[in-house]
Amino acid sequence: MPASLVVFLVAVPLCMGISLASGAPIMSGLIAGVVGGLVVGLLGGAPLLVSGPAAGLAVMVFGFINEMGFAVTCAAVAAAGMVQMAMGSLKVARTALAISPAVIHGMLAGIGILIVLGQLHIVLGGSPQSNAWQNIKELPGQIADLHGPATILGLLTIGLLVLWQVMPKSRLKQIPGPLVAVVGASAVAALWGANVKRVELAGDFFSSLQLPQLPQNQWGAFVVAALSLALVASAESLLSAVATDKMHTGPRANLDKELFAQGLANTVSGLAGGLPITGVIVRSAANIAAGAKTRTSAVLHGVWMLLFVTMLAALLKLVPLTVLAGLLVFVGVKLVNTHHIQELRRRGELSVYVVTVAGVVGVNLLAGIAMGLALAVGRLLWQLGKVQVHVKQEGDVHQVRVGGALTFVGVPKLSAALAQVPMGAKVELDLAVETLDHSGYEALESWSETHRKTGGHVYMEPLEDIWRRKSTSAATPSPVPPPVTSPSPSLTAEGAR
Repeated sequence: MPASLVVFLVAVPLCMGISLASGAPIMSGLIAGVVGGLVVGLLGGAPLLVSGPAAGLAVMVFGFINEMGFAVTCAAVAAAGMVQMAMGSLKVARTALAISPAVIHGMLAGIGILIVLGQLHIVLGGSPQSNAWQNIKELPGQIADLHGPATILGLLTIGLLVLWQVMPKSRLKQIPGPLVAVVGASAVAALWGANVKRVELAGDFFSSLQLPQLPQNQWGAFVVAALSLALVASAESLLSAVATDKMHTGPRANLDKELFAQGLANTVSGLAGGLPITGVIVRSAANIAAGAKTRTSAVLHGVWMLLFVTMLAALLKLVPLTVLAGLLVFVGVKLVNTHHIQELRRRGELSVYVVTVAGVVGVNLLAGIAMGLALAVGRLLWQLGKVQVHVKQEGDVHQVRVGGALTFVGVPKLSAALAQVPMGAKVELDLAVETLDHSGYEALESWSETHRKTGGHVYMEPLEDIWRRKSTSAATPSPVPPPVTSPSPSLTAEGAR
């Protein structure tokens, strides 16, 4: 019960803020919050994961709404949910975890930067522009022409959030920071009588429920929207489920079941006029920190949201938009996680992160993800091609040492090095490779047979033994790598192929 109340108090302002960043009706975010709590809470495979609208999808949804309209975007959300349910039924959830973390973190950081650049204009009393470059270009003008009360309230919200984060632990700090900031700044606006734009609700919760519309002539954009929402929402949800598992000692997440539940929730949310849903790590962390032990807390937080928006929705109209924008600026900055940047730099993957961020901010979200994935695959191929081949002549014997990863990418380098060995020469071939694929195996076998047929001698460990050892090592990982047998002149050329 206490955990569900904490998550409810965190979720309400975030749902409203994400609706604002998405360019959608405020109630659509609250609908998604209710559906995420009830549907995923009841049926999900990660007991302590809390689901709802996420800032990570706000930029995508904003673009789709501008392109296709809100009703068609809701249909795309429902279609994305069906794709997720199909993926969950096919039990392919773990394949989403194959996406490089550098790409995921870069995507979220790029989204965070876009949110900050757009919402800063609302904090300063203006309106966000269509893209990042326009937002940057117009920002000096907004700063020079501040809109008094709106700017003060937006900056007050950010200040309260920062203060709540750095203040020492106490019983007072158990109150969620977003709630303190939104209620505090809204109270100041009411007492001040500030003339600023406030939240507008077209009607109550049930009148806000609306059926989606299929596109008339934008089927290509619709399919792209549905597939991209399904893939990004799935990756974010599954990564959040894995991260949540690390925060508690209870039952582990069933990722396929979780993915199916996320898909069902997105289908229901889209059909009801709500935003797309993912597992959200911020709300999940608050849930666990507040003492949640079972999925009941996630379900109850959805119940509290439903009661609030049906009985007390009029209170939302007291919240200034600049206050929600200030909350989003803070959330956007938090998405640029310095801990992740340092970790990726240590692992040599910072370039993938930077390229993904640049693509998301400079082009668009899908282009940024594609650029990051392309660089990650390129780095992998480069790593697989890092084969070292050294040829040295000692008397009448040519010593060839092959190390690193001998895969199809490194075969050209191997062939070029072996071409230096004269026909008919005696060769000692030392294979100290960490990885050997079929292409590398065939290249060595073909060269050794050809060299032997031209009158040469090859002294090496039988390739079958090396292949068998590498296959066994890959099948049964061990903390201690298997020893590499050095070639010995005692092996005859006739006995070694």
